Amino acid sequence: MLVDSHCHLDFPEFAEDFEQIMSRAAEANVGLMLTICTHLSRFPRVLAVAERFDNVYCSVGIHPHEAGEETEVTAEQLVELAKHPKVVGFGETGLDYFYEHSPREAQKRSFRAHIEAARIAQLPIIIHTRDADEDMTAILEEEMGKGAFPGLVHCFSSGRALGEKAVELGLYISLSGILPLEKLLVETDSPFLAPIPHRGKRCEPAFVAQTAGVLADIKGLSPAALADVTTDNFFTLFSKVPR
Repeated sequence: MLVDSHCHLDFPEFAEDFEQIMSRAAEANVGLMLTICTHLSRFPRVLAVAERFDNVYCSVGIHPHEAGEETEVTAEQLVELAKHPKVVGFGETGLDYFYEHSPREAQKRSFRAHIEAARIAQLPIIIHTRDADEDMTAILEEEMGKGAFPGLVHCFSSGRALGEKAVELGLYISLSGILPLEKLLVETDSPFLAPIPHRGKRCEPAFVAQTAGVLADIKGLSPAALADVTTDNFFTLFSKVPR
């Protein structure tokens, strides 16, 4: 079984043929999906998707792009929302200095609130980071020094130093061939980032099979062995999700 550890099933790109998308995911052996919240104001519709399907769970949080527009959230508010059995993590949150759709200070405040929620609830934080390696490293080191919290750097595209620091701090990373297998997950980030041979088209959870296939080749594993490892890693990190 494969797990798509990061997708956005509530996005309008999926509305027209949603049932077919879910069927194709099942045909591709994608047995579980984690749909990720980006706007706290839209959390009810994210949760509604998770409640509709036994094999879909969700997170709660604010994307760094939205940190300047969404109402600031406290750790306590996030923890309260995460008491729902279908909510298994916080985010996605983090820092994005490439687009800078939100002020950097607003991003940092939001990120720290999500970290505190992860520390309190001991549920993983899903981290988005782009062109912010220095600040990301500093915040992760500082916050981990206050008390350990579980987490995942998703769709990793940063420098090697940040990747090594994240693993050193005990965080997981979604798909990077240089990283230890025991810390790897696979994801689509659908509807974005469709892999070859689907580049330029809408991405969907079924395509996680292509991503896993490439990673299996890199690691010298069979697709089945790679699926076993990354799925086990998912359940280890997102421990609230029943196997």
